[in-house]
Amino acid sequence: MQALYTIYQIVELLTNVFVMLIIVQFVIGLLLAFNVVSRGNDFVISVYRSINSLLDPVLRPIRERLPQTGAIDFSPLVLIIVLQIFLIILSSIIRSLG
Repeated sequence: MQALYTIYQIVELLTNVFVMLIIVQFVIGLLLAFNVVSRGNDFVISVYRSINSLLDPVLRPIRERLPQTGAIDFSPLVLIIVLQIFLIILSSIIRSLG
């Protein structure tokens, strides 16, 4: 039982890191969109591109299934909700086994 709980904690940690990357991507995107941070800032652009390259393979299938909403991209929100639901279900399964 302890092994299952340890696995759950690792999955929860990885999920939290993933959610934080989504939030950082969103904030940097806003800062760039409203010209708070210059697109000439190489560090910010490289961080933004790195995060996009990590998240795009996961967000792309969600974007393809969601209806077009114009300039607003709801795929990060959908991914966060799905990850949280996954954690709740996994936690419930582990609790029922022990």
